[in-house]
Amino acid sequence: MTNQLNLQQRHAVVTGAASGLGFAIANRLLASGARLTLWDRDPKGLEQAAGSLQSSAAGSLVNTFTVDVASHASVAEAARHTQAIAPVDILVNSAGISGVNAKLWEYPIDAWEQIIDINLNGTFLCCRELVPGMRERNYGRIVNIASVAGKEGNPNASAYSASKAAVIGLTKSLGKELADTGICVNCVTPAAVKTAILDQNSAEHIAYMLSKIPMGRFGTPEEIAAMVAWLCTEECSFTTGAVFDLSGGRATY
Repeated sequence: MTNQLNLQQRHAVVTGAASGLGFAIANRLLASGARLTLWDRDPKGLEQAAGSLQSSAAGSLVNTFTVDVASHASVAEAARHTQAIAPVDILVNSAGISGVNAKLWEYPIDAWEQIIDINLNGTFLCCRELVPGMRERNYGRIVNIASVAGKEGNPNASAYSASKAAVIGLTKSLGKELADTGICVNCVTPAAVKTAILDQNSAEHIAYMLSKIPMGRFGTPEEIAAMVAWLCTEECSFTTGAVFDLSGGRATY
């Protein structure tokens, strides 16, 4: 049974919303009454995601923008258009890639830069452009999707692990900067989840990640979305700069 959460009258931006965790999170927020604006760099995927979501809700509740979160100009333009629709109350930074699996000393420079640009810089840029509006209204909820790899570091995934560790640090820093406002900033640290991003990894690396999870299974997008949805509620009012574990028992802190 799905717990009922109240996000009525709230406008949420979800990045990376065309598929995977982003789509699952958008679906859960919509079910809780939020108005959605989906950001993703895949226009076809966005169209399909919006169509699927609109089949269960009024079409006016779902808007889309094609956005490259690694580009400041693209994020700034999307932020302007999105805030013209309605003030943004919720930001979920879900856009991310895992990249190739390789030893650090053999890691392709372009692949490293792409992962940092999307996973870390993308999170920074989206927060940078949407936080001012939240500060004006003295209300907001920001949830960043990090990873257990950011806590522990996965071998053969130094770029991904580093980017997600940085997202944890960014979350803690921004949470403290906004602690005297009505804006809460938190992140979640999933272990491997059954989404398309898992397919970016080698079979050997996937087996390694599964072996580290005491529950003996991967997480589901719906499980991650449930935690994120609560962090987006008004009830989540005394928690900020925090890291929520979703690793099936893998994380030890």
